[in-house]
Amino acid sequence: MRIPSATYRLQLGPGFGFPEVAALLEYLEALGITDLYFSPVFRARPGSAHGYDVLDPTRLNPEFGSPEEFRTLAEEVRLRGLGWLQDIVPNHMAYDGRNPYLADILENGEQSAHRNLFDVDWNPPFESLRGRVLAPLLGSFYGEALERGEIRIVYSEEGFRVTYFDQAFPLGIDSYPDLLAPGVPGLRRALGEDDPDFVRYLGVLYTLRTLASTQELEERGAQVRFIKRLLRELYRGNPEVRRAVDAALAARNGRPGEPESFQGLDRLLSGQGFRLCFWKVATEELNYRRFFSINELISVRVEREEVFRETHALVLDLVRQGIATGLRVDHVDGLYDPGAYLERLRSEAPEAYVVVEKILEPGEELPAAWPVQGTTGYDFLNCVNGIFVDPRSRRAFDRLYASLRGVRESLSNLVYEKKKLLLYHHMAGDLDNLARLLKEISASYRHAIDITLYGLKRALAEVMAAFPVYRTYGGSSWSREADSAYLREAVKRARERCPDLVNELGFLEGFLLLEFPAWLPEPDRERWTHFLKRFQQYTGPLTAKGFEDTVLYVFNRLLALNEVGSSPERFGTPVEEFHTFNRRRLETWPHALSATATHDTKRGEDVRARLAVLSELPEEWSRAVGSWRRLNARLRRGRKGRKLPDRNDEYALYQTLVGAWPFCPEEVPAFRERLRNYLVKAVREAKVHTGWLKPNAEYEEAYVAFAEGALDPGGDFLPEFLPFQRRVAHHGVINSLSQVLLKTACPGVPDFYQGTELWDLSLVDPDNRRPVDYELRRRLLADIRNRFEASPPLLLAHLLTHPEDGGVKLFLAWRGLGVRQEHPALFQEGDYLPLDVEGPYAEHAVAFARRLRGRWALAVAPRLTVGLVGEGAWPLGEAVWGDTRLRLPAGAPATWSDAFTNLPVSGAEELPVGTILQNFPVALLLGAEG
Repeated sequence: MRIPSATYRLQLGPGFGFPEVAALLEYLEALGITDLYFSPVFRARPGSAHGYDVLDPTRLNPEFGSPEEFRTLAEEVRLRGLGWLQDIVPNHMAYDGRNPYLADILENGEQSAHRNLFDVDWNPPFESLRGRVLAPLLGSFYGEALERGEIRIVYSEEGFRVTYFDQAFPLGIDSYPDLLAPGVPGLRRALGEDDPDFVRYLGVLYTLRTLASTQELEERGAQVRFIKRLLRELYRGNPEVRRAVDAALAARNGRPGEPESFQGLDRLLSGQGFRLCFWKVATEELNYRRFFSINELISVRVEREEVFRETHALVLDLVRQGIATGLRVDHVDGLYDPGAYLERLRSEAPEAYVVVEKILEPGEELPAAWPVQGTTGYDFLNCVNGIFVDPRSRRAFDRLYASLRGVRESLSNLVYEKKKLLLYHHMAGDLDNLARLLKEISASYRHAIDITLYGLKRALAEVMAAFPVYRTYGGSSWSREADSAYLREAVKRARERCPDLVNELGFLEGFLLLEFPAWLPEPDRERWTHFLKRFQQYTGPLTAKGFEDTVLYVFNRLLALNEVGSSPERFGTPVEEFHTFNRRRLETWPHALSATATHDTKRGEDVRARLAVLSELPEEWSRAVGSWRRLNARLRRGRKGRKLPDRNDEYALYQTLVGAWPFCPEEVPAFRERLRNYLVKAVREAKVHTGWLKPNAEYEEAYVAFAEGALDPGGDFLPEFLPFQRRVAHHGVINSLSQVLLKTACPGVPDFYQGTELWDLSLVDPDNRRPVDYELRRRLLADIRNRFEASPPLLLAHLLTHPEDGGVKLFLAWRGLGVRQEHPALFQEGDYLPLDVEGPYAEHAVAFARRLRGRWALAVAPRLTVGLVGEGAWPLGEAVWGDTRLRLPAGAPATWSDAFTNLPVSGAEELPVGTILQNFPVALLLGAEG
């Protein structure tokens, strides 16, 4: 198995595909990257900026380049000795008529070979959906869209299709006679009964009408393809056939302004394998499982072996060819049985490096038996982020935030309320389906027969809203010891909130814990287990939508802590806890990714690094916010006794400005535009004053106008804001450098999101998917390498004098990754030894050593530097650090070499921090015993 030394995430998209990546290989290799980490490369919706809306996982995305260009890239990667970590999407595909599997199902109904590929309930309680799948893709009510002529039947190369703007779904093959038969009399008159084309037209109709008697799916499929090809030839080659078909379509499609003319089209649509409806219908009435609450993404039943093999054919072929050396599994918690899926994946790819996108709550462990190398690294991200937050400021921030909001609201209660909001307003259909499944399974169980569907639904909602982790893994051999405790804790919380549900919750608890009565037959036990696995598929998406995509935009006490996989209630990470995390990681998942930014993070890694500085300035921050609110008070719009935006959103804006304000003035105009888009997304995600389901244009416009008014160059805000922001930004730079060093030297595989080798001041997607200027990075890296070779001291002096261009961060990444490549075993397997820091400024440094077979590396990173150095100063030398020193472990070398300065450092038993950090803000020392 190939274990990466460092990965680099690349977001492919239109304009940045296989040829563009091939042109980057030399640069990435020079940077020290060993493995390219690709976003999905499979055929997705045209223009997709992320690739997760997969249309066909067995085909490469043609927008990224030709098959030849893909093979050229793969060969170049191989020749350079680089690895290929491929992101795969096993949970869902795009709900789109261009999805060949979905199209086949809609066209052939129960006769489709792919009928069981998607997670659809073909026999729901709604009569209008029996044997059909809901298609919630209309922008208005079905009847309105129909009578406006927006829904039409067209004929194209693919056959008859139902169209709605850019969406097109195949008409069921059984509906073809309804459209073709009316043309027979006219064609008989125009062509004559003996005309070959007329005979062939009749043959098409006859074959269509006898299709139902064809039992073999393969034979039926061949006949359908033959019919469609023959009809296409007739339509192309005979004007009379073309006129007959066009006339039938014109008559069937109806005429806007004449409602009765749409009766025929309505009847035709009612017989299709899909039911078109207003997109909001899916929030309450649904018969397919979605990805989160996204109607346009339909889940796949990858737990079925034949589905797994079909949907994984291409990626497993890439593994067998040696192109893909690793796999990143997206949204593993959405799978029916994640452990079983991973075991099957491992059996097909025994030598692949595999990591899973899995969010772990603090203290939660990844299932130890999973055959993977670890997670994608959100646990590391939040742990390392926390060490730059000063926990002593918690009460000051609590007071400030309570004064702004006018209420002290616990985070746990807010999470509970937002999950309930999501369940009843965005995922009500999913909740109904889950409750109905439970009612159906328990109908013959005498202790549940008196529990109503409504009671079960309420109980399920309460338990899901109270769930303490993303999901459990009960009902399988992969269950953790803690899973039962998590389930019991959720039920306990639900009981405390809803004592009137004591009977329903008691029954549900036993059901979820699989506490089978002794007399329960085996088939019923299997159905209980099936329900538990279904239940577990929904708690993760609910937490993601309710917490990540809602609460993290509402609870704005300190935005540095609001990140995927975070717990904003935890105000900082003690250094001892950071060391414990790293030791545990080395023992259990030494090859997991260490991320500090991903395509899903809420803000760039250097934005977080800046915002953490605010925790060191609680009083100054409070005064600044108060002053800024007074300066900008006139910009808030009045509406029905309220001022827009509210104080919580105003407070979030100030933090966003502090964290994301550009280094260079020439970037400010572009930042203003990016900020406008971000603010609208943020308040919609918060779901307080506006939302995606029901946008409030007045509030959104008021928020954007407030921000634009505050940033008026002639106003009073910027002159007061900018000096404060510059001070924070400088200490943020120090935090950022420490963060890069820790990611590079800690146990795990350092992962770099595209472009973040320079300053990452991006906001949430799509802002973090903007094009990356690689030409700038090439030039900077080449210059850094040349200057370093000529004179490291002069280079370092230059980098610290001009930190705004990001060269200092690029230098640190380049040298750190170079050291990892020179000593791969030391960083992959070496012991992790926390170092005691002693002296007057001990709390301002975190230090540890890595040790393996006589080789040593020692990392020193400053933290909480506001109390260490003044504005614009660097934490360098004994004048800053005084008598602060590191206590070395027994057996440590007495002579070291600094990877960043190329200077020697000596000391027995202890090393002065001021000596180590004489010329650069962080240090990575290398040494050998003896």
